[in-house]
Amino acid sequence: MLEIYDLQVSYGAITALDGVSLCVPKGRIVTLLGANGSGKTSTLRAITGLETPRAGRIVFAGRDIQGRPTHEIIQAGISMAPEGRRIFTNLTVYENLLLGAYFRRDQENLGRDLGLLYDTFPRLAERRNQAAGTLSGGEQQMLALGRALMSRPQLLLLDEPSLGLAPLLVKEVFQIITLLNQQGVTILLVEQNAAAALQIAHHGYVLETGRVVLAGSGVDLLAHPRLQAAYLGAGQETGS
Repeated sequence: MLEIYDLQVSYGAITALDGVSLCVPKGRIVTLLGANGSGKTSTLRAITGLETPRAGRIVFAGRDIQGRPTHEIIQAGISMAPEGRRIFTNLTVYENLLLGAYFRRDQENLGRDLGLLYDTFPRLAERRNQAAGTLSGGEQQMLALGRALMSRPQLLLLDEPSLGLAPLLVKEVFQIITLLNQQGVTILLVEQNAAAALQIAHHGYVLETGRVVLAGSGVDLLAHPRLQAAYLGAGQETGS
């Protein structure tokens, strides 16, 4: 579904991505791991058109999308729940969800999709008329996920969905991510909790200084000595 070839992104003299290539097959969860500054978020920003690559190709559903404006990429079927959630705290839960559907052409189906979303996130249904800023951290993360889903994406990009959440809420968020995938959503997951991400991912890539240094199935990467030493040993977790 998503194929990236030799992607290069720079910020002035600083190289963020130096020839990154990866693949996200349809119907799969793929996780992107790495320490602070490794290039994970830069990869997501390039996919969504928020950064213009210096070189390389980004192909989604058989079409080149690098260089296209963000709204066209959303309309093509890609949506992102960004790091830090970035919900509109002064708007209600319902209003935030509607903003996620802003670029949809089938506005007549919004009511049905809201109903399906409320089935997946019952707490959002309970708080639909509540200001988003009054939600708990876990509820705000659910809202960020729900808002991204309201565009009816074929590919969902998740940037650090467990960041700042208590362990019980982290477990719930990962259960929801697994459920969404079972419902047919393809997911590219950037996550600080390497162990939790690899437990649900079909495939994973590890970035270091803008390059892919490891790739394999979630099971294989969980057992890889280099990954265990860097991110899974002695309570270590990856950064954002």
